Amino acid sequence: MSLFHAEDSTRSSLDRVRSSTASDVNEEIDLQTDINTQHYKGKCKAEILERIQMLDKEWDIERVLEVNASTLALSGLILGLIKNRKWLFLPGIVLPFLLQHGIQGWCPPLPLLRRFGIRTRGEIDREKYALKVLLEKN
Repeated sequence: MSLFHAEDSTRSSLDRVRSSTASDVNEEIDLQTDINTQHYKGKCKAEILERIQMLDKEWDIERVLEVNASTLALSGLILGLIKNRKWLFLPGIVLPFLLQHGIQGWCPPLPLLRRFGIRTRGEIDREKYALKVLLEKN
C-alpha cells in the first residue's frame, strides 16, 4: 500500500482532526461556537458582518500547526548552523510530527492546541454560515 493511500482520501481535514480529538474537547468547541452564534442573535447587521470578518481572519488548526512547526524547524536549523549542532535535534523532532499530521491528521501538539480552542476551518465556517443565516433573517 502506498504511503499516500494510507487513509480514505474522501475524509476531510475536519473529520481527521475531530476524530483525533477527545469528544469532550470537540463538544466544548461546538458549545463555544453555538454560544458565539447565539450572542449575535438580535445584533445589528454591522456587528454580525464585523464578526464574520473576524472569522475570515481566524487561524485554523492546520495553519497554527504549519506555522509553529516551520518556525521551530527553521530556528533549530539556523541555531544548529551558527551556534551548536545540537540544535539540529529540533527540526529532527518537529518535522516528523508535521509529516505525521499530514498523513494521519494527528500529531502530539494537536490535543493541546485543541484544548486551547483552536478550531478547524470547518468549525470556523459553521459559525460563519450560521451568522450569515442570521443576516438573512434581519
